Amino acid sequence: MAQGVEIDKSKTITTDDGNKDLDKQIEQLQKGKCIAESQAKVLCRKVIEVLMEESNVQRINPPVIVCGDIHGQFYDLLELFKVGGEIPNFNYLFMGDLVNRGYHSAETFLYLLALKLRYPDRITLIRGNHESRQITQVQGLYDECIKKFGNVNIWRYCTEVFDNLPLSALIGDRLFCVHGGLSPSVNTLDQIRVIDRKQEVVLFFFWSL
Repeated sequence: MAQGVEIDKSKTITTDDGNKDLDKQIEQLQKGKCIAESQAKVLCRKVIEVLMEESNVQRINPPVIVCGDIHGQFYDLLELFKVGGEIPNFNYLFMGDLVNRGYHSAETFLYLLALKLRYPDRITLIRGNHESRQITQVQGLYDECIKKFGNVNIWRYCTEVFDNLPLSALIGDRLFCVHGGLSPSVNTLDQIRVIDRKQEVVLFFFWSL
């Protein structure tokens, strides 16, 4: 994890009436308590609107704390924020593989989405190979949603978000960040920028599980 530099707090987003409900959801998720299915649906749809404005190669201004695979380890995520500093006082880039394997994929992903919606310029999420319908059906999130919520609706909402996650990031026009190796047919950033990312990632990336 790269070390970040504290950001001027005057640049952070202040709470207003329009953010009170979202702040309550963030507080609830931070305690490890999942939000209601109806709230998750609205959250995912609103985050998609934000993500649709982002590029396949999302540019990030440094300083930024770069984080590898979280894999549904919710309490490790909380510890990461404790050590690295809380959003919105620091910028974060999460490099994909946010779900599966751990026991709290739903809480982890929804918490990150709530932070993304609340502080869109402070947190960047890019897609890993586990942000996939195919892989989540065999490695965790799908079964977790059935067990916790009695249906797969939240899984469906999350997979819609997967489709809209950026594929990579560029920090300060110097550091190219992507979850795994790119296809050998991709040689330039412009080639990545024109990819239709609303597809299963296995169509474009050669990753192992």
